Amino acid sequence: MNTKIIIYLLALLPLAACQDNEATSDAYGKFEAREVIVSAEASGKLIQFDVEEGQQLKAGELVGLIDTTLLHLQREQLRAKIRAVTGKTQDAEPQVRVLQERRQNLLREERRLKALIADKAAPAKQLDDLQGQLEVIDKEIDAIRAQSQTANRGILSEIAPIEAQIEVVEEQIRRSYIYNPVSGTVLLQLAEPHEMTAAGKPLYTIAPLEELELRAYVSGAQLPELKLGQEVTVLVDQDAESNRSLSGTISWIADEAEFTPKTVQTKEERVNLVYAFKVKVKNDGRLKMGMPGEVVFQNSQQ
Repeated sequence: MNTKIIIYLLALLPLAACQDNEATSDAYGKFEAREVIVSAEASGKLIQFDVEEGQQLKAGELVGLIDTTLLHLQREQLRAKIRAVTGKTQDAEPQVRVLQERRQNLLREERRLKALIADKAAPAKQLDDLQGQLEVIDKEIDAIRAQSQTANRGILSEIAPIEAQIEVVEEQIRRSYIYNPVSGTVLLQLAEPHEMTAAGKPLYTIAPLEELELRAYVSGAQLPELKLGQEVTVLVDQDAESNRSLSGTISWIADEAEFTPKTVQTKEERVNLVYAFKVKVKNDGRLKMGMPGEVVFQNSQQ
C-alpha cells in the first residue's frame, strides 16, 4: 500500500513542477517585428534587383533599379525644346555696340569742341548740336534694349513650363532607384530581376531583427502592475522541459481592452477582456517571429 502511494506521488512531481512554472508566468504572447513593405515608386522593368530572403541590408543601400531609358530620352527631348526656344530670343547687343561706338566718337568730338570754344575758335552752337546727338543715341540704346527685353520676355515664358516637365521627369528617374529604407533582414522577396513592376507594387518585406517585441496580454486586475520602461523577465523554450530567461523592457501598453485572442492565454482563466502590451527584447539570434514567450513581472518574483 505504501509503495503505491509513493509511486503515485512521484508521478505527480513533474505535473506539480510544470504547474509551478506556469504560476510564475504573468502573461503569454508571441514575438513580432516591425515589418516594412518596400514597394516600387515607378513603373517599368526591374533591370537590377539585389534582394534575397535572409539578406542583411543597411538603411539607404541601393538594392534595385527600374529601367529609365525612356525617361532619359524624354528629358533630352525637353532640353532640346529649351534650346530651340532660347534660339528665338533677340540679341540687342550687336546694335547697341554700333551705337556705343558712335557715342564714343561723339564724346571725343565733344572734348575737342570744348577746347576750341575755350580758345574762341569754334561757336558754342556746334557743342549744343553734338550734345543733342549724344542724347539721341542714349535714347536709341535704351529703346533697343527695352524692345529686346519685351520680346524675349514673351519667348522665355515658354521655357518655364518645359523646365517644370523636366523636373517631373527627373523625379521619376530618382524614384526608379530603389533604396532600402531601414536596416534589417529581408523576410520575403516578392519580385525577381527583369520582371515588370508598377508604382505601388510590393517588392520585398524587411524587418530589424536585432530587437524583437513580445506582444502579450494581461487582465484588468494585472494592469496596475505594468508601466512603460519597466524591466521584466521573458521566458522562451530552451528545450522540451526547460525555459531560457531573457531580460526585456515594456515599450507599449494598450489604452483600451480587447477580447482575448484565441491563440493567447492569460494568467487568469476565462478572462474575456484583456490589455495588450509589448516587451522589447534584444535578439541573440535565436528568437524568431511568431515564437511563443512568457512574461514574468519582477515584482512577482520577489
